[in-house]
Amino acid sequence: MKSLRSTLVLLFDLLCVVAAWLGAFLLRFNFEWPYGYEKTLWLGLVPLLFTQAIACKWAGLYRGMWIFASIPDLRRVLKAVASSAIVLLVMASLAPQHVTVPRSIVLLYPILLLLLMGGGRIAWRMYKEHRLYNPRHGQGKPVVVIGAGTAGAMLVRELERSPDWHVVALVDDDRNKWGLEVSGCRVEGGTDALEQTLTRWEAKHAILASTSATREVLQHITQAVSQAKAQLFTVPGLNELMSGRVAINAMRPVKIEDLLGRATVDIDTGNVAHMLQGKRLLVTGAGGSIGSELCRQLARFDPAVIVLLDASEFALYTIDQWFKVNSPNTAIVALAGDVKDNHRLQVIFDEWQPQVVFHAAAYKHVPLMEEHNAWQAVRTNVLGTWLVGQHALRVKAERFVLISTDKAVNPTNVMGATKRMAEMACEVLQRQGNGTTCFQMVRFGNVLGSTGSVIPKFQEQIAGGGPVTVTHPEITRYFMSIPEAAQLVLQAATMGKGGEIFVLDMGEPIRIVDLAKNMIRLSGHTKGDITIEFTGLRPGEKLYEELLADSENTLPTHHDKLRIAQARPVQNEFELFVCTMAGTHTSTHFEDGGVRDLLKEWVPEYQPTTDTTELTIRL
Repeated sequence: MKSLRSTLVLLFDLLCVVAAWLGAFLLRFNFEWPYGYEKTLWLGLVPLLFTQAIACKWAGLYRGMWIFASIPDLRRVLKAVASSAIVLLVMASLAPQHVTVPRSIVLLYPILLLLLMGGGRIAWRMYKEHRLYNPRHGQGKPVVVIGAGTAGAMLVRELERSPDWHVVALVDDDRNKWGLEVSGCRVEGGTDALEQTLTRWEAKHAILASTSATREVLQHITQAVSQAKAQLFTVPGLNELMSGRVAINAMRPVKIEDLLGRATVDIDTGNVAHMLQGKRLLVTGAGGSIGSELCRQLARFDPAVIVLLDASEFALYTIDQWFKVNSPNTAIVALAGDVKDNHRLQVIFDEWQPQVVFHAAAYKHVPLMEEHNAWQAVRTNVLGTWLVGQHALRVKAERFVLISTDKAVNPTNVMGATKRMAEMACEVLQRQGNGTTCFQMVRFGNVLGSTGSVIPKFQEQIAGGGPVTVTHPEITRYFMSIPEAAQLVLQAATMGKGGEIFVLDMGEPIRIVDLAKNMIRLSGHTKGDITIEFTGLRPGEKLYEELLADSENTLPTHHDKLRIAQARPVQNEFELFVCTMAGTHTSTHFEDGGVRDLLKEWVPEYQPTTDTTELTIRL
């Protein structure tokens, strides 16, 4: 079938040579028979046919499919035509006097040949597309494309091929494009006209094809789409597309991460690979939000083995299954265990001798740890870190990376104070090891979609029809995506010399109420559909999170999203305290008040807030 197709295409191209050669003479002689040039006509045709057959093969004209004829195919046609033109020029220069080639023929022939060969392919594509797609035109769901640039034009062409969609209009903030058309679809104005455009065309879907929209523009577009009771989709950036075309199956609804406006993270993969490739890795809390993403990122760097440690059976099972499906060639060991269980840790470290340890296991939910669970937070976050770190020292691990939090800065809650003590424990371990193991801490804010965070909570409340509950109208938080946080943790791990607290660039803080409003809009609802209710700050909750304590300064690094915090020195007595707690933690218990007193003793910047203002306000 393939050889038959190639033969037919070759015959077509040779026929084009005949038609172009005869046509050039007819044009030269005003469509009259060129009397006196019959010998030139017939003798010149033979070398041109021979040349064209070879040139078409050399140019690769028989590799392209005519139904997808495009610029690359035109370039191949130009190569073949140029070859024929050169041969004709040589013929005209070397021909004897009795075989004269008119000079105008040298110009007319390649022009006609290009028109016939290129036009034939384009005509075939138009015919096939008309047969395949034109009967569906106008039958799909009406959709407005946002962005009339390269991505928008590619998207419109792809949507024309789909029976499910019908592009009715485009909008673009470039005023020079207003009134123009893209594949027959008119650019009707800027994003300010988006709501009116959706309403006028009764379109319930809009697709964002711009790859450079800022957070403010995205929020404006989201609001306009919401007001029109439509749904907003987006497509990947052009650099993410494998085929060079905007695939319809790559479209997805706009997510809250898109509205953060955070740039793509660039990490030094060479240094990260050098740190991880062929190494034995241990991740505690491997089934959690950050821990599981760390595991997925680590798999990219071909480690010898990744030991997954988690106290939650279900979380451990979930990440274990992910590896079996998505990365079956990565050597993993899924181990159930608690970081407070010294004997279990000893067995694990003795057997697997990890070279790099990522310690993500922690209790992190502020209100839960504030009441009735404070001592458990101390045992897991402080003692657990100390025990894992000591075993890392014992087996001479190369690196130990603690996942910390912005809540460790000027903490007002038990969770934040215990994470600050975990940082202090790592600093003591760094001193103990004298450089044997490099202990590092990475401090960042909230990650979108993590277990127990506001995003899943808001999604559940919106799905239930509301109200969406926010603690305070002015409460703000720093946010980044889970993959971004995991990648920056890996980058920081390559940069530490020992004892540093790395602070991630979290961007600008975001008001939680704005986050709630954006999520309501993205779900296709308006402010009138789902209300927002303010319930008051919870125990230990701050209005504003900080990434640096008052007594700390930062130093820049060679990565623009990472800085090093200079924390206050840790008292020598802290080592004795933690060692004592490690020996007595199973037989000791503190009530919440006693835990707060203990934390205030060792973390002077800790200022507990237990009183909250009860308020219930509806928007």
